[in-house]
Amino acid sequence: MLVNQLKAFFAVARLGSITLAAKQLGLSQPTVTTQVRALEEQYEVELFHRGGGRLTLSDAGRRLLPRVDALLQQELDIEFALRNSAELQGGTLRLGATAPYYTLTLAQRFRARHPRVALSVSAGNSRQMVDALLAYQVDLATSSHLEDDPRLHRVALGSDPLVLLVPRGHALARRSAVPLAALAGETLLARERGSMTRALSAQALERAGVRPRDQMEIASREALREAVVRGLGVSIFAAHETGRHPELIALPFEEDMPLVREYLYCLQERKGASLIEAMLACVVEGAERAPSPPA
Repeated sequence: MLVNQLKAFFAVARLGSITLAAKQLGLSQPTVTTQVRALEEQYEVELFHRGGGRLTLSDAGRRLLPRVDALLQQELDIEFALRNSAELQGGTLRLGATAPYYTLTLAQRFRARHPRVALSVSAGNSRQMVDALLAYQVDLATSSHLEDDPRLHRVALGSDPLVLLVPRGHALARRSAVPLAALAGETLLARERGSMTRALSAQALERAGVRPRDQMEIASREALREAVVRGLGVSIFAAHETGRHPELIALPFEEDMPLVREYLYCLQERKGASLIEAMLACVVEGAERAPSPPA
């Protein structure tokens, strides 16, 4: 009971919101509120100041926060050690995914080599996946962000050019390549903030002095592809992420476009763990199989 109350306190303190804490913990808002209040009442301490619809940490809450953080880190380390104690004859490996092309290839290779290890894959944008890794919510994470955090170990997975995804019946679909200037008359469908594809697309358009007629934000690749099929607009994708759909055409740009680079990250302190080491070995195996570039 105490551990659950401390987890609720920690989530609320870190996120500053009962609503966000409940979402992260997978609990209802009343449950989180009850757990925090029960902790305060049991030990007769005020951990938050409540006023104007806002929660702010009290002095007692600020003193408690780092100790709870350390306790929860220990719990996660113990749980991770137990999951990795089976020497690849069992256990669970959690992978955070941004680019399905690279992630599914890795998952396929890992499952072929270690069929008794359960592999779970969660999805999000680059920023969300790195945050999930640092919060110990996943064991490895792919991301297009180049992170220099000393807590992280990084290996490169590959890189993709940006292309324009249009519906088959679109006027641009008849072209072999499109100029960025063509987007001035289009509605551009873009991923949410935190997506590297969105950031690189915005940089390229700004450099070219091109402003789309309109822009719509859509949170997932699957929804973006469906929106393009339905004629809501066009979208810029990394080439390997366009998927295969009979009603979609992926067109290269006439200009040199930035590459979306993909990396696999794990925590430095855990890169020697058996399951993580096995996944990193799959990356090396893939690099060795890849064809060499022409001389």
